[in-house]
Amino acid sequence: MRKIRKGDEVVVVAGKDKGRRGSVLSVPSEERVVVQGANMVKKHQKPNPAQGQPGGIVEKEMPLHVSNVMLYNPQTGRGDRVGFRWLEDGRKVRYFKSNGEVADA
Repeated sequence: MRKIRKGDEVVVVAGKDKGRRGSVLSVPSEERVVVQGANMVKKHQKPNPAQGQPGGIVEKEMPLHVSNVMLYNPQTGRGDRVGFRWLEDGRKVRYFKSNGEVADA
């Protein structure tokens, strides 16, 4: 079970996009996440007529290291550390360390 998953709302805590909030678009590897609108780069795209793809300069998101993002806590309004806990019904869930609220619905 991972602390940051696809679809989570996260806050970037380090780097050029520090303070930016966005949702996780994908988790390409164990320690990298792609956040919507963060770590944008200009990629020089070569045209591919077979796929109908035009060439030019395209802006896209690049992966960030998972240590540079924190899960957004709606109760506190900022990024928060995450832990794991077993519930009475046997489910393993994520919870916010600051207030103990369960992050998984």
